[in-house]
Amino acid sequence: MKKLLGFRKLNLLAQILIGALLGILVGQLFPSFAKELKILGVLFTSLVQMVIVPLVFPLVVLSIVTMKNTKKFGNLAFKTFLHFFSITTLVITLSLILGKVTGIDANIKAGSISTEAIKDVASNINLSDFLTSIVPKNVFTAFADGNLLPVIFFAVFLGIALIAVGDDNKPVIAFFESWIKAMYKIVDYAIAFAPVGVFGLIASNVAKTGLGDLYLLGQFVLLLYVGYLAALLVVFPIIAYIFKVPYLKLLSNIKDLVLIAFTTGGSAVVLPTLLERSEENGISESVSAFATPLGYSFNLIGACIYISLSVTFITNLYSTPLTWGQLIPLILFLTIITKGIAAVPSGALVVLLATAAQLNLPAEGIALIVSVDFLANAGRTAVNVVGNTLVPAIIEKTAEYEVVETEEVYAGLRENAAVVE
Repeated sequence: MKKLLGFRKLNLLAQILIGALLGILVGQLFPSFAKELKILGVLFTSLVQMVIVPLVFPLVVLSIVTMKNTKKFGNLAFKTFLHFFSITTLVITLSLILGKVTGIDANIKAGSISTEAIKDVASNINLSDFLTSIVPKNVFTAFADGNLLPVIFFAVFLGIALIAVGDDNKPVIAFFESWIKAMYKIVDYAIAFAPVGVFGLIASNVAKTGLGDLYLLGQFVLLLYVGYLAALLVVFPIIAYIFKVPYLKLLSNIKDLVLIAFTTGGSAVVLPTLLERSEENGISESVSAFATPLGYSFNLIGACIYISLSVTFITNLYSTPLTWGQLIPLILFLTIITKGIAAVPSGALVVLLATAAQLNLPAEGIALIVSVDFLANAGRTAVNVVGNTLVPAIIEKTAEYEVVETEEVYAGLRENAAVVE
């Protein structure tokens, strides 16, 4: 009994690692039983996801209210999107060059590949529909569907409206402050269940797909992780150094969240906790509440690496390697189309199918990649989490804005919260 209690004394990172290792073991040894354990992972992810919209909405509203005027907000918004597009374009460019230079090719007979795995996935993203969906026709539908972009759009306008009404906004602000405290408490309960949820997800995925596909597509998976590690250990540190962001400290503060994202394959699972730790990462409430949720649509760096390397893999697989002249239009195309990933189901696969159609590539190549998507997705979600912590930290260093220094705004958000000048 004491040993069992000792497990609870381990830090969250150690507990998650143990859960993941046990999941691999059970998935390999008892596959029939392990498949049924998926319910544990579903319960965990659902428990966290149910609080995302109720938490993000008031945080964004208060992030607007804390600014002295809308011009300051406009500056913050401009800086945010500038960094999102600049960094994702850079990552896409480097990833495509990496794929071309290495000439990744798994030497598999493409003609024998089935497209069964992608038969229900849409083949394109309609950019017009994506842009118009940002403005919600019915805000309650957006809340019910969990669509962050229209929710954030509405929150921004509500924040601006609350500034306009002046002191009459105090009851609304007080309610949101208390609400946020309650949401963070729910997040704490959910994260405590993370080791069990990770165990269930890992066990069921290993039982379903096995580890054999890793050997079949080893070259592709290996290069993916070279790309992921290059972003984490080279590109991100250089960018952080340029903007004087303490990258190692930032990583240390979110290492357990990165592991949760890696093992569950879902970066949204850690969004509430990522927001809660903004102050530890040197990010003010105003920047974090606005930039971090938006990053889940516009700053999916791991997904950009995955899609870029997947495209080069498929072109090499079918003996139609990209020319240097094709890279520039492809970079522009991927920079734009990857901003719609979060708005559609199976977003990464949809972008791959849309890109394959542009390059006249067969869908069979994407079907092949789907067979190792569990392994590929683990790394890309982890990179997404780090990227969505780094970029807000950069914006914090560069954006010029002020917040209202009032007790009413910050009460309940964070004890002893630092007021950004």
